Amino acid sequence: MEKILVTGALGQIGSELVSHLRNRYGADQVLATDIRTGDYEAVRSGPFDLLDVMDGQAMMDAAKRHGVDTILHLAALLSATAEAKPLLAWNLNMGGLSNALEVARELGCAFFSPSSIGAFGPGTPKEHTPQDTVQRPTTMYGVSKVAGELLCDYYHQKYGVDTRSLRFPGLISYSAPPGGGTTDYAVDMYVEAVTKGRYTSYISAGTYLDMMYLPDALDAIVQLMEADPARLRHRNAFNVTAMSVDPEAVAAAIRRHIPGFALDYRVDPVRQAIAESWPDSLDCSAAAEEWGFSPAYDLERMTQDMLDHLSALYKKIG
Repeated sequence: MEKILVTGALGQIGSELVSHLRNRYGADQVLATDIRTGDYEAVRSGPFDLLDVMDGQAMMDAAKRHGVDTILHLAALLSATAEAKPLLAWNLNMGGLSNALEVARELGCAFFSPSSIGAFGPGTPKEHTPQDTVQRPTTMYGVSKVAGELLCDYYHQKYGVDTRSLRFPGLISYSAPPGGGTTDYAVDMYVEAVTKGRYTSYISAGTYLDMMYLPDALDAIVQLMEADPARLRHRNAFNVTAMSVDPEAVAAAIRRHIPGFALDYRVDPVRQAIAESWPDSLDCSAAAEEWGFSPAYDLERMTQDMLDHLSALYKKIG
């Protein structure tokens, strides 16, 4: 990767990924784009373009203007938001992906777009979910992710586009606000542990979901995109995860630092149903074997880092 275009650069992943890439490759080498702008680090720290990913010609023009050789396409509606607006989710998630793939095909760019554990469904094995298994999701978000994996495979097989993808679990970050995902309860819990000392979960106790700390996710994107293509058999998309937790496990980790933290429940039936359709834990052996995936953060290390950063942040704000 030398000249990189990032779509959805102000979202949960994009806002941190742009900084990560600029630190690694140089600020001028990373073009951040989003449908909105504002006082964001990704806007201030290097080149930024307003871009609606539904406008394929505008995306092509931006890529040509900046001479990009890699496209990291992040713009999408996430699970809970997508279920509330399914047609918008399909049009945006698939229309934007199609436009980005066409730019990659035309310009010979390497290409990354994230998939998700949402690509699985109730018929998928829930424990140690295999890399290759049944994918019959029951949400529009999941449907778009499965279709996206297949479309990226098609562009690789038909046109030789160097497409690569990761099936992300829930991503936890102290710096990016939740973006409408089902697993965002974990981010909310850390924030409210620091600010209020209690949290009401919309996901029930005993509902296990895979999670990953955002620094591990950023490293995984770079590591996959820099991997030898000859080693990659599962381009779209690799299972990745760092931990399988339920709300009680996250709360217990928090209480080791904030003993009085209280957790109660007001379950949201929509998000609970989505969570129950997803795996409890993923088998990531293909990612480990083909490009060396190995997360650095477990629940304890992540909790310490989250609380340290959030405490400093809210002390500064207060």
